Amino acid sequence: MKKLTLDFTPEELGILTTMASDQLFRKQFIDSKMPGFKPNREELDMCKNLVGRLRAIVDEQRTKNASVVEKKVAAR
Repeated sequence: MKKLTLDFTPEELGILTTMASDQLFRKQFIDSKMPGFKPNREELDMCKNLVGRLRAIVDEQRTKNASVVEKKVAAR
């Protein structure tokens, strides 16, 4: 699979992650109840994995930002 590199601000990545998570919820719990829905387990698993990775990156960035702010406050 070909890999791509994209640049996002932490805020943009947080918003994208929230939207992806909401879409995953819809795909997993709402769409599955619609008439004619055909589940694609492979795609759903890939989506879960991707949302998990995005959340981990966003959480890591928030932790870094919080520690930088704490250091600045402590330096005063």
